[in-house]
Amino acid sequence: RCTMKQKSRKAKGRRLQNFVRDKILKNFPHLRAKDVQCVENYAPGPDIILSKVARKLCPYQWEIKNQEKMKTIYDFYKQASKNSRKLEPVVVMKMNSRDPLVVIDFEHFLELIKD
Repeated sequence: RCTMKQKSRKAKGRRLQNFVRDKILKNFPHLRAKDVQCVENYAPGPDIILSKVARKLCPYQWEIKNQEKMKTIYDFYKQASKNSRKLEPVVVMKMNSRDPLVVIDFEHFLELIKD
């Protein structure tokens, strides 16, 4: 098994952070770059920092993960996608002693929350 170098892992995570930040800014055009910022170098807390104004429009705490070990979740999502071409796929998943979580497409999520 090939392991990724720390620098490559950070760059991969940073690309996804930047993607999410840019999509938030695009979906809320009245926000400015200073309202939605990426955290630097694995600082503790959320991976995307929102200004007070941005939190009112987009009240979410962002944790960004770009890892291959989530393949099973993507397999579940693919299964949900196959079962209907006209409906938006949704995966509801749960572990013992944990609350259920929902997985939906990021673009669909942004459509749901945009103003």
